Amino acid sequence: MDYRFILCLAIILISTKLFGLFSRRINMPAVVGALIAGVILGPSFLNWIPTQGETGTFVEYTAEIGVILLMFSAGLETNLSDMKKNMKASAITAIIGVAVPLLGGFATYALYFHTDMADYTELLKAVFIGVVLTATSVSITVETLRELGKLKGKVGTTILGAAVIDDILGIIVLTIVTSLKDSSVSPITVIIKIIAYFIVLVVIAFGCHVFKRLIEGHDRQRRTAILSIAFCFLLAYMSEEFFGIADITGAYFAGLMLCSMNVGHYIERRVEIASYLVFSPVFFASVGLKVSIDSITPSLLIFAVLLCLVAMLTKVVGCGLGAKVCSCNWKESLQIGVGMISRGEVALIVAQKGYAAGMLDDTLFAPIVIMVIVTTLITPILLKLVMSDKA
Repeated sequence: MDYRFILCLAIILISTKLFGLFSRRINMPAVVGALIAGVILGPSFLNWIPTQGETGTFVEYTAEIGVILLMFSAGLETNLSDMKKNMKASAITAIIGVAVPLLGGFATYALYFHTDMADYTELLKAVFIGVVLTATSVSITVETLRELGKLKGKVGTTILGAAVIDDILGIIVLTIVTSLKDSSVSPITVIIKIIAYFIVLVVIAFGCHVFKRLIEGHDRQRRTAILSIAFCFLLAYMSEEFFGIADITGAYFAGLMLCSMNVGHYIERRVEIASYLVFSPVFFASVGLKVSIDSITPSLLIFAVLLCLVAMLTKVVGCGLGAKVCSCNWKESLQIGVGMISRGEVALIVAQKGYAAGMLDDTLFAPIVIMVIVTTLITPILLKLVMSDKA
């Protein structure tokens, strides 16, 4: 066995903590420092943490547990009454927040590379760039909002609700576009799976309600926290493996089912300990570790910059417009739009599926990774600014 993973874990924990403390000293969320630590430790600079082999696999799996626990905690902290009030805003925000980036990404690729619309393969590539931009990962946003004390309330719950709907819409769009390239993928099958997924969630939620008294009778007992985390992992696994929906969506719904019980606060504190000590720092660092500047040409670098700008503007405009339509004021609309900027691991997963389907090549993958990193890094910084009382 290669024991380097233990050393790498120590390096990640120390560096993310030190950079996190520095970020706070300059009035930025600690998560910014953790992300920058990952970039510095990765292949673009020091290259101390391998992304391949046993150690790379360990970091990847630990990071996945980290993001699952992060979204489980977000679900536990959600105020259901606030979420119900903001469901309409979440839905409209998600719909417009998918449509605008889809068009923006398509136009950016088509104009920059002078796409011949008669060339079916090139046309699909342009559409798929738009599909990648529709993705939203709010794991970074969740941590930032928590640090700022803004996770609960109108803006926080609207962002979380919109992110869940965004994930579902993104899967449908991805499947439709993939089916245009691969006839073995059926959009109808995917829609049936999504409907079945929500039916299963309703059944599980009903079961939790039926056994609510029994569950609450074991408040502040270790077994409650252990079984709750197991429940989170089972729902995350079921979502990804059986329904093709992101595991973080299942984890978030697991938290939602427990948040209204009196055991919710106890579970949240216990989960936060494990997440804060090990798993979350590894997740935030792993995002930065994906940065590699070796394969970037000047032309691709310009495209990457354009893609970053379009990615940020389309989410701010699209999601912000959706929020404004639903009676949010201009400040709240801007906050919601900024909160949806981060593409994170969701965009990488979408890009990977497009690569496997032959809609992306090696040259286009690097600009997408840069876009993911930039949007992930910039989101907590912009959130800090727009959430300020002076904003």
